[in-house]
Order: sequence, then C-alpha cells, then structure tokens
Amino acid sequence: MAESESGGVRSVQRAVDLLSLYDAEHPTRTVRELVDATGLAKTTVVRLVRTLEECGLLWSRGDGRTVPGPGLLRWAELARTTWQLPEAALARIKELSEESGGEAVHLYVRQGLARVCVARHEGTRTLRHVVRVGAEMPLWSGAASHVLLSRADRAEIDAVAELSPQGSEYGDTLWERSRTAAVRGWAVSHGERETGVSGVAAPLLDRQGRVAAAVALGGPTARFTEEAVAGFADALVEAARSLTALDFIGGAA
Repeated sequence: MAESESGGVRSVQRAVDLLSLYDAEHPTRTVRELVDATGLAKTTVVRLVRTLEECGLLWSRGDGRTVPGPGLLRWAELARTTWQLPEAALARIKELSEESGGEAVHLYVRQGLARVCVARHEGTRTLRHVVRVGAEMPLWSGAASHVLLSRADRAEIDAVAELSPQGSEYGDTLWERSRTAAVRGWAVSHGERETGVSGVAAPLLDRQGRVAAAVALGGPTARFTEEAVAGFADALVEAARSLTALDFIGGAA
C-alpha cells in the first residue's frame, strides 16, 4: 500500500473510531472528551471533528458539545430497512422465546472480529439478558460467537483470540469450542464474557451453506442447567432451520 493510501485509510479509521464514541450513554461529546478517549492529539481531533461536521456526520450544538449529525439519518434509515426482520421472522423469534419459558432471544451477525446484534425479543422474564440492537460484542466469547466461528479456519480463530484477555494463548480453547459447535450444530457458554450469564446458540445459513447469523437464547446461568440447555438446544436448532428458510439476512427477503 502506498504511503498516501495508508495515511488515508488511517484517517478513515480514526474518523470511524471517533464516531463510535457516541452511544446511548454518551450522546454528546466535547473535544476534550474525544481527546481523552482516543489518545489522539487535540489538533488531530479538531481536524477530524471539523471534517465530520462538514459531511453532516457530526453536529455542533453551540455549547461546546457535539452530537451525531443529520447526515447519519439517511444511513440509519437505510440500515433499518436492510436489517428489519420480516414479520414471519419476528414471529418465529417470539415463538422461540415462549418455547424457552420467556428467555431473551438475540440474532447476531459477524462483523470482522466482532459480532453485532441485529434483532432481539426481550422475553418475559423479570431477570433477563439484555443486548441492544446494534450493540457490538467480542467474537472471542459466548455461544453465538462459537457458532459464528464454527466454519472459520485456524488463522481466523487465532486473530479473534488475540483480542481476548488471554491473548494468543486462548487460540486452542476457542478453536476447540468452535469445532464443537460445528460438529454438534449448536453451542453453549457459561460466564465467558460476563459472570453469571449463559447462552445457547444455533446457526442460520445462507444460500451457499455458509454461517450467516446466530440465533441465541441468553439469561442467568442459574436457569441454564444441563437439562434446560438440552431443551433450549432442540428448540434453537429447529428455530434456526425455520429462520434460514426465510432467507432474510442482510435484506435478502
């Protein structure tokens, strides 16, 4: 890659990283907050903010704080249209939640070395596992991750493992768990990312038979006993087959 191209890619990545700092907990940011969060020089942050404002991706409120800009509305609407599940899929996810006794259901897709929640049904349990639509989660942990990596090669697994708290040493464990998910057709995890939270997941396939998404049940580990997990797995695999048949991932419907 030419030096100028490398610098351009780096600037784009920095701009994307800057935008990612705005979320439900931090809907506004000051330049100082952005500098502290990114570790970049103030001059660099100011330049990035100015560029993003010119593109409509950030908006200055006039009080020293910036917010996501109106230019994002068009992309947000496009993403919503693309990833909105058809009614049949929403109904099937709700049915899966009911079959599991009211556990939360989430649908994840892989995004590089992470996974993103693209749909959810909260369930009816008072104590439940909540993941917001659009939330990005690590691919090194959780049943949904094992499923999404079930057909990945060793190099991909090692790249994901590098991001875990254990680093490269976690590669063998993650490889084993993803291979188990591939053979079994579903995966289970207990407290891998957060103590006390468990999950069971099964894969959705695309038209070429590749893993396109993972549908997962999540909740307190105390409710995910061995007996409960066996029942969850059967329901999940059947739901995954039904959802795969609808062929909707990525706006395919």
